Amino acid sequence: MLEDVLIARGEPLVLAVAGGLTGLVFGWAAQRSRFCLRAATAEVAGGQLGPKLAIWLVAFFAALMLTQAGIALGLFDVSSTRQLAAEGSVSGALIGGLMFGVGMILARGCASRLLVLSATGNLRALITGLVVTLVAQAAYTGALAPAREAISALWTVPGGAGRSMLDTLGLGSGMAAGLSALALVAALLFGLRRGLGKGVMLGAGVVGLAVAMGWALTALIAANSFEMVPVASVTFTGPATDTLMALVAERSVALSFGIGLVPGVFVGAGSAAMIFGEWKLERFGADTPMERYLIGAVLMGFGAMLAGGCAVGAGVSGGAVFSTTALLAVFAMWVGAMSTARVMAWRAGLAQTV
Repeated sequence: MLEDVLIARGEPLVLAVAGGLTGLVFGWAAQRSRFCLRAATAEVAGGQLGPKLAIWLVAFFAALMLTQAGIALGLFDVSSTRQLAAEGSVSGALIGGLMFGVGMILARGCASRLLVLSATGNLRALITGLVVTLVAQAAYTGALAPAREAISALWTVPGGAGRSMLDTLGLGSGMAAGLSALALVAALLFGLRRGLGKGVMLGAGVVGLAVAMGWALTALIAANSFEMVPVASVTFTGPATDTLMALVAERSVALSFGIGLVPGVFVGAGSAAMIFGEWKLERFGADTPMERYLIGAVLMGFGAMLAGGCAVGAGVSGGAVFSTTALLAVFAMWVGAMSTARVMAWRAGLAQTV
């Protein structure tokens, strides 16, 4: 049946629809659950293991469990995805992850959170997200590309088994799914003890479901297509740059999974905010200096292209397929974010004593 749809409608349109549906699910769930890596890292940096950490853990382990369960059951195959099959950069993952972590603290949100907040009327997030996108494009094909390539080339690993944490550990997808399920149960219990409502935890779990959904849909389309179709899931820096460049530089938009994903997230998050009465305009103010957000945006844009993705693209989607470089990237994001949050808290405390 899917083959017939692909023949009748074409791979680009089917991929865009798949991306749009995945984005709708992610956007709605992320808005309702307040899913945010920055918030989790800032909370831990402040010495608390609280609800924001629980939300991120539920989403992370739900993505791992559902993705690996689908692979173990033979429902889809992700071995051809760039996070596993292509050459990877350890130096890019570590340096880019650190830069991204610093940037998301300064900008008060990672790439996915900025997109979700933009849909709810936050003009700070909208402007910051546009700068992230422009810098990412410059790092990909523009003036910053040579610097990105030089840093990425410092330490590389070949694609295949060298980029799979499961192969390194000698674990199969079934075992990975089982261990992730245990971790998810622990995260849910942790969330309950921290006072999270069942609705919020369900939303966090659906964020993870959207990541697995992206892997499943693109893998199934690739398996049934006569054309080369990239297997991918939820990520924001690359698709956001593709969407922006398509809108400003092309007369017609070339459809893809990413082109459908970004507006899908925007519509999903915006609809949730409107339905629940949470849509409102927010601007820069004295306590939200634009220069700090812009510096953070530059660091995130360049860092994401170095790390191979944003906090969701590398951290959750890449983590869900146990890509070694993706897991290194999200670890570096945590280190960079927590260090920056602690420095900012120290400076704020120092200013109060003067």
